[in-house]
Amino acid sequence: MDKKKEQIEQDIVGAHFDEKGEEKQPFMVKVATFIVDRRNLFFLLLGIATIFSLIASGWVSVENSLAAYLPDTAETTIGLNRMEDEFITYGTAKVMVMNITYDDADHIATEIENRDDVYMLDFDNTPEHFHNFSALYDITFTYPEDDPAALESLEDIKQGLAGYDLYVSTSMGDAAAEQLAAEMQVISVIVAVIVVSVLLFTSQTWAEVPVLILTFGLGAILAAGTNFIMGTISFVSDSVTIVLQLALSVDYAIIFCNRYKEEHQTLDIREADIVALSKAIPEISSSSLTTIGGLLAMMFMQYGIGKDMAICLIKAIFFSLLSVFLFMPGLIMLFGKAMDKTKHRSFIPKIDFVGKFDYFTRHLVPVLFLAVVVVAIHFSNQCPYVYGYSELTTPIKNDTMIAEEMITESFGESNFVALVVPAGDYEKEKKMLAELDRRPEVDHSQGLSNTEAMDGYMLTDRITAREFAELMDVDYEMAQLLYMAYAVDDENYAKLVNGLSSYAIPLIDIIMFLYDEVEEGYVTLEDDVYEDLVDAHDQMQMALDQLQGENYSRMLVYLTLPEGGEETFAFLQEMHTIAEKYYGEDVLVVGESTSQYDLKKTFDVDNTVVSVVLILAVLVVLLFTFMSAGMPVLLIAVIQGAIWTNFAFPALLHDNIFFMSYLIVSSIQMGANIDYAIVISSRFMELKDEMPKRQALIETLNFAFPTIITSGSMMVLAGFFIGRLSSDGAICGIGQCLCRGTLISIFLVMFVLPQILIIGAGIIDRTSFKVSVPIRLNRGTGLMRVDGYVRGQVSGLVIGEMHAFVRGDVAAIVRMGNLEELKEENFDPALAISEMPQPAADVAGEGGGNNA
Repeated sequence: MDKKKEQIEQDIVGAHFDEKGEEKQPFMVKVATFIVDRRNLFFLLLGIATIFSLIASGWVSVENSLAAYLPDTAETTIGLNRMEDEFITYGTAKVMVMNITYDDADHIATEIENRDDVYMLDFDNTPEHFHNFSALYDITFTYPEDDPAALESLEDIKQGLAGYDLYVSTSMGDAAAEQLAAEMQVISVIVAVIVVSVLLFTSQTWAEVPVLILTFGLGAILAAGTNFIMGTISFVSDSVTIVLQLALSVDYAIIFCNRYKEEHQTLDIREADIVALSKAIPEISSSSLTTIGGLLAMMFMQYGIGKDMAICLIKAIFFSLLSVFLFMPGLIMLFGKAMDKTKHRSFIPKIDFVGKFDYFTRHLVPVLFLAVVVVAIHFSNQCPYVYGYSELTTPIKNDTMIAEEMITESFGESNFVALVVPAGDYEKEKKMLAELDRRPEVDHSQGLSNTEAMDGYMLTDRITAREFAELMDVDYEMAQLLYMAYAVDDENYAKLVNGLSSYAIPLIDIIMFLYDEVEEGYVTLEDDVYEDLVDAHDQMQMALDQLQGENYSRMLVYLTLPEGGEETFAFLQEMHTIAEKYYGEDVLVVGESTSQYDLKKTFDVDNTVVSVVLILAVLVVLLFTFMSAGMPVLLIAVIQGAIWTNFAFPALLHDNIFFMSYLIVSSIQMGANIDYAIVISSRFMELKDEMPKRQALIETLNFAFPTIITSGSMMVLAGFFIGRLSSDGAICGIGQCLCRGTLISIFLVMFVLPQILIIGAGIIDRTSFKVSVPIRLNRGTGLMRVDGYVRGQVSGLVIGEMHAFVRGDVAAIVRMGNLEELKEENFDPALAISEMPQPAADVAGEGGGNNA
């Protein structure tokens, strides 16, 4: 009997004490204790990781091309790979000199053309190259476009024209990327100042601010320093990840800090740190799931930048969590006493008037919201998405954009595509280009078959031995021998039998053959003829390098159409139809217009896929958070309404938006902004059964407002400055949409969601799949185990964790806390009950967390 009683007593205290009578702690408390007590070890490890990350951040390669992230099956991707394998693309540049006479412009053209590093210069006295005292030089260098020597040559030309009003446009180098990096450094500094300011305003102790900043900083450094694992990241991820990381993960450190301050009211620094961390780890981990769910939707995009950004941001969130869980507890131990000494009153006002307004308008606002959503859906479907930068405007412009705008303003827009077809048939090429040139959408075309070589002959024109002799000023007999050797080399023996008088060979082929024969010593030419041959060979070789490969030929087709738009996309298909008449289906059209068309096709698919996956991912997280089918639907409806409203503005304002901005911002808005709705809804559902709904609403909004204003203001301001200070159209669009979308989300969760919760509370309760237990008075005598929130009278020996006010006698050992005697005359039962800490499961979100 004694053993049985002993076993029952062990069952009573088993969750807290082992057989030796020593305290037995829950697993999460053990983890938290280890982290806090081994903080110096974690400081050392994280310090080493920080140094490594600072070094490794320089190992990351950045891809600046949007086309590089198209699917492998996209025409642009296939075409770019084929051109890289088959052709050499030489460096080119457009150089415009303003406020100059034609004579001076012509003198400059002569100087540029005589340079050894310039292969070709296009300039004449036509409106295409000289207009309104402005000269435009189209320069092709003798170096490939990826050769640094080509960029050096351009810099040398620019230095020679330093005294002129000069504008240069070129695809060589990374000037725009370098300026973007400089802009993002400025934005990061501004955002850092904003973060400090917001934290100072929303803090309760001055010393908590450096704790939070150091925690943020470590997470950002570790995230940036591990990007090298991915090999290459996009310029979008490289530019905005650090700013978005701060905006997305700021809540995690704030949740932990608030938890610590709550526990520290009754516990000392170490114990409060341990208890707060043990509660914050599951709470914060749960809070991060909606954000990660939103980002995971981007992984399903065909367009590779979505996956690239998703990986970078999810990795950034992981390191933010790591910093909060492993680094911040040690910082609290270091700054704990300072936090106690620097307490100050809260600067965040109470917003009772918002709760009163929401309750008063509970029947009106949901109807208005529904009407607004219907209108927003209509206009968001009309959102003017574009797929290239030429139709975007940004608040600031970099040097490249200014130069391109000035050149376009003076000489018009230039848009061309490359047509890649099987090589070997010059006659087909000539006929096809002639047919394309007759189209009004084509300004002109350039290929081997319509490029003049010398004396009116095109590169691929067939000429006889006599014509060749006259052209190159060589003996006819020598020309006949040369043609005979060519026929033998070409194994065209029929020409030898039938005679060479009518044998015609493409000019470019016979010139290249003659050059090879001279170089090998089979043919000897006079010096002046040899110089003409070398000059002709060099010019033709560069033409071959650019326009004819081993298996394919390339032609350039200059269009009269803009780079993007339905008319341009339709003509690309017509080009395919024309080319396929001559070459079959093995035809590729490659250029900025094709890239935009491919981006449009991927967006049409990605838009649907991302939207579905995004809602499903967030829905699953919310289902298990609230254990209700109704609540997730209501919350998603509010935030989706915010997304529709956000992207209705571009249509209303006739403001073009880069397609990628929608995909990225909608994912972030659903994954992160919905946390504001979770904070309000979870708190309201806790309070609505304890007090009148009007008071529950007021209390809920006062509770949630500090969390929302802290993280929300950071995201709004981060988006604002990205949108105002970035010259890149895609980055700028992300910032503008993120700023506007977050503002709309904050407005809706503060002034629309509460009314929906009041009206929909019945639906939420009826669709709940929690196990409901009726409230009843529990009675018992003898040996008992009591778990839960308790209110009543207890007489006997108590062993366990308590948060209670006791009127009576207490004689107990108190661990991880204290016993405080209160004065009876100052004791208010109602106030005591309202201030009594709730069980951990009931207050999981009181730290201001995302999934409260």
